[in-house]
Amino acid sequence: MARNPRIVSGTGIYHVMMRGINRQNIFEDTEDYVRFRAILQQMVNPTDENGQLMPARCTFYAYCLMTNHVHLLIRENAETVGDVIKRIGISYAKHFNKKYQHYGHLFQDRYKSEPVNDAAYFFTLLRYIHQNPVAAGITKSVNDYEWSSWNEYERAGCGIPLVCDVSHVLARMPLAELREQVNEPLPKTTTILDFDSGDISRSDEDVKEFLSSSFGLRQPTDIQLYNRERRDDIIREAKLFGASIRQLVRLTGISFSIIRTA
Repeated sequence: MARNPRIVSGTGIYHVMMRGINRQNIFEDTEDYVRFRAILQQMVNPTDENGQLMPARCTFYAYCLMTNHVHLLIRENAETVGDVIKRIGISYAKHFNKKYQHYGHLFQDRYKSEPVNDAAYFFTLLRYIHQNPVAAGITKSVNDYEWSSWNEYERAGCGIPLVCDVSHVLARMPLAELREQVNEPLPKTTTILDFDSGDISRSDEDVKEFLSSSFGLRQPTDIQLYNRERRDDIIREAKLFGASIRQLVRLTGISFSIIRTA
């Protein structure tokens, strides 16, 4: 089946998501997170073979590194977003494959992206990206997560190397106001492209039949009767089968954060 062409952003800004193939972990320890962040830094401060600084390949406004996926808020500069993501993927995969003796693809073949064409959606995405660890139940507050760009906003002007152009954002919204917005949960009705957008390939009846025939569930909500390990195994298998996160939330009654991180 032919892939739909990507929608071009009129501003050059995109929300990009990269995910481990088959939802596998792409970060196993602190060194991995540090390495990925260093690669992002290389995109905004690239050097040639003589060590001379080159024009920035792109600009980042936000990022969040989760266990098996990455969110980026990125603007094209010297290179297209596709070329930048390819560079990031190849560079990090070399590190990961060598360290863990991993063979084959690390990232899902096609990253996901959506254009960001107005300021309102730009700030909605700033909130969404930084709230990812809270929504996933990893931390209780945005400030508590080490591997997102929110720390760069909080420490702007302290002389630390930055991946993101925080000055661009803070010139349009003071830190105190931005902090208040970022820590205010987005309404559940907010529509943002995620890994399941446009990918629901199984009907509710398909998913119910799969859960019944594969795991003996009389109804999807019976999954709540299992212990955490078994429950998460079933959820992972259902996602591999083609069930979407929101579909499983609706059918099983289990929270979005649990379904998403299983």
